[in-house]
Amino acid sequence: MSKAKQKLVVEKLILNRNAVEVFSAIQHLPWSSLLDTCNNTLSDGRFDIIVSDPIITVTAKNGNIKIEHKDGPVSSTNNVKPNAACPFEALDVLLNDFSLSIAFDTANKENESFKHLPFVVGCLGFFGYDLNTQLDNIKNTDITDNTHEYCAHDFAVGIYDQSLIFDNHTGDVFFAHTERSTLLALIEQEPDIAAQVSFRLSEEWKSNVSQAEYCERISTINKYLNAGDCYQVNYAQRFSASYVGSEWQAYKTLRNVNKAPFSAFLRHQDFSILSVSPERFIQVKDRNVETKPIKGTRSRSNDPIEDKRLSDELLSSEKDLAENLMIVDLLRNDLSKHCQPHSVAVPSLFKLESYPAVHHMVSTVVGKIKSDSSPLDLLKGAFPGGSITGAPKVRSMQIIQELEPNKRSIYCGSIGFIGVRGDMDTSICIRTVLAENTSATDNTHKTLYCWAGGGIVLDSQADSEYQESFDKVAKILPVLRNTLKYE
Repeated sequence: MSKAKQKLVVEKLILNRNAVEVFSAIQHLPWSSLLDTCNNTLSDGRFDIIVSDPIITVTAKNGNIKIEHKDGPVSSTNNVKPNAACPFEALDVLLNDFSLSIAFDTANKENESFKHLPFVVGCLGFFGYDLNTQLDNIKNTDITDNTHEYCAHDFAVGIYDQSLIFDNHTGDVFFAHTERSTLLALIEQEPDIAAQVSFRLSEEWKSNVSQAEYCERISTINKYLNAGDCYQVNYAQRFSASYVGSEWQAYKTLRNVNKAPFSAFLRHQDFSILSVSPERFIQVKDRNVETKPIKGTRSRSNDPIEDKRLSDELLSSEKDLAENLMIVDLLRNDLSKHCQPHSVAVPSLFKLESYPAVHHMVSTVVGKIKSDSSPLDLLKGAFPGGSITGAPKVRSMQIIQELEPNKRSIYCGSIGFIGVRGDMDTSICIRTVLAENTSATDNTHKTLYCWAGGGIVLDSQADSEYQESFDKVAKILPVLRNTLKYE
């Protein structure tokens, strides 16, 4: 006898609070996540999504996959060989089973008006860049064999049977759920503001490379470029600083300053992710696929004339145009693995998008997903995003692994959702901070990590690239540095 399906219900709520205010009540709970558009209309920003209390979690670290069911069994695979047991594939099976268990409440006529909502229920979480050691067989080298330097997972996704969706165009709030409605009780709790220690840095930001070392590695990349190994390599430096206090408070400061359309806050047991990303990775809606790579950056100016000059300079830069086009071609290839033949196209090339800190050059690539491919197949086939690796992709990642002294963790990975209706939206985790809190009692073990980099091509100037990496985090490092407390 087949198992009875769970009815999915979507209700309109009256909360009189926005998503950030509501999330404050549950921000401290592990596996609570907020996808936050910051009311930014770029990239069709419209909906904020809150989830908590997943029924299944899938995590992976260094090739070991752990699947945990709420109030149920725990399973794991240890010492998995590359591609032998992939977390994307494990999640795809679990999500498919969960989707088959869902019955839409078609008897409720109101549900027909909710078809425009994203996600409703399904899986939501993050996919770290370092999964490439498994997906693309990128080998750890002596300099980057730091497989245990972060406590954050390489992959952490929950399957959620409840969500809150905030429509920033209409002001409506929707509660999607199956048989459980525990999320409503959680958000009705009063945030314990008094218990939140004010966020502050307890030391200056420091980079993992000096300017001289940075320029030396750009020189090494140039040798690879001249030898024909690759056309572009995305090289990054990592900044770190110890801190005390509330990660949620730090996130709210960053989101208010950056107002990025793919912002997110994800809470886990020993770490949190604070992302103010402007970049979409892959969206799937009604089987239609879209990716929006960013390549090309200029800083902003408070002087309108100078600001316009900088944006015009970006749009006329042969270097940036060529760099953007390389990545567009790479992503066309990546999407074609799971898109219908001849469906991949480029409707928008070299478009300007302006944010508080920088101007960006953005292109759009679209396609139509194959009938026998899932959104997770598409994500896995294109992961990590080509805009933050280089081209050719595998060789560029090998060079990144060789030259960057630390692993990337969440940086250049993705955050997003895949819903039970086959819809998906994911970001590229640039402008993203990893907050590691391995001890609740010893503040010396609380560390922030933030990365910044850029695509290196033959005519790149090392000093300019070095400065550009600081421009990209100009609304992150100094903003958080303003909280620095000198003892």
